[in-house]
Amino acid sequence: MEIDAVLDLMWIVICGILVFFMQAGFTLVEAGFTRAKNTSNIIMKNLMDLAVGSIAFWAIGYTIMYGDSIGSFIGTPSLFYDVRGDMHNLFFQTVFCATAATIVSGAVAERTKFSTYLIFSLLMTTVIYPISGHWVWQGDGWLTALGFIDFAGSTVVHSVGGWAALVAAALVGPRIGKYTDGKSNAIPGHNMLYGALGVFILWLGWFGFNPGSELAISGDSANNVAGIVITTNLAAAAGAVVALFLTWIRYGKADISMTLNGALAGLVGITAGCAAVDPMGAFIIGIISGIVVVFSIEFIDKVLKIDDPVGAISVHGVVGALGTLLVGVFATDGGLLYGGGFGQLGVQAIGVVSIGAWAMITTFILLSILKAVMGLRVTEKEELEGLDLHEHGIDSYPEFGRDK
Repeated sequence: MEIDAVLDLMWIVICGILVFFMQAGFTLVEAGFTRAKNTSNIIMKNLMDLAVGSIAFWAIGYTIMYGDSIGSFIGTPSLFYDVRGDMHNLFFQTVFCATAATIVSGAVAERTKFSTYLIFSLLMTTVIYPISGHWVWQGDGWLTALGFIDFAGSTVVHSVGGWAALVAAALVGPRIGKYTDGKSNAIPGHNMLYGALGVFILWLGWFGFNPGSELAISGDSANNVAGIVITTNLAAAAGAVVALFLTWIRYGKADISMTLNGALAGLVGITAGCAAVDPMGAFIIGIISGIVVVFSIEFIDKVLKIDDPVGAISVHGVVGALGTLLVGVFATDGGLLYGGGFGQLGVQAIGVVSIGAWAMITTFILLSILKAVMGLRVTEKEELEGLDLHEHGIDSYPEFGRDK
């Protein structure tokens, strides 16, 4: 094997390991933003997203996503993928798949049956994610043919997870006590240190997520990777700063949870265009993402009255779609602000709408069936006493007594 091929393979594996570690970040964010009595449940869901997703994606999901196209819609499925020379790509795409699945976990936290969630996670990684991913990331997918740009997955990964989370949170309903007399009541998370550490881990992991999507490090790709690192970091920083000052002005305090979500919003927003925009474009995308995520979280909570404990719908669904659209504005080759007209923006809109519709419709159908067969929600007693005790037979913090 030539040295360039070895370097490229090593780069993909290393970036895959970074994305793998993002699962720890999601676990900490979700655990920190929710109550102590559900910590073990959060751990188990994130662990199983990775474990179940790894098996399901290897067993059939990878070929549905990357197999030879059937009508530009779905890959030709085959079982138990084992193609020598492509195992590094299987690993890299597997951890992306697990990321899409785990986004749903936070939005339905603290009141969802573990057994039902496991089955949905399996279906998410086997059907929902691979099919829409085929449209974009397989060479003959129909959105690829249109010229749709989603370099690292603002829509393919994050928006799919976010729209699925929207439907799931709406169907499972809000937590007990979240809404009374038409008013939204805050239910504080139990550990902001966990939340902050989780965001730092996710920020770090994104340097595998976005630069790794170059799928090479040799030759000219080295400069591309360096540029992607910068656009990714600038967008995250801008999202955090603008969310901080916006909430400081609106709430009179420097809000930590919104600032953390602002950083994540910047990361999600730049993911589609990280290789297509310049540093200034990335900075502006981060600013827009940080502003939008604040108002989106407020709107979903207070107007739609959909209970999303961690803001996953806004961070991943809304900002994922927004970031994908903004590629059509800020792309240095074909973007609206660079003389490209509205053509690329129109293509981006088609991709965002079609994938969003796919994710929401399939999620609604699958969860409606699961609701009828198994039920989505734990009992009132189980919710009040905590899912750790009733779903897993453990108290995450036994030395401190029960968290009510």
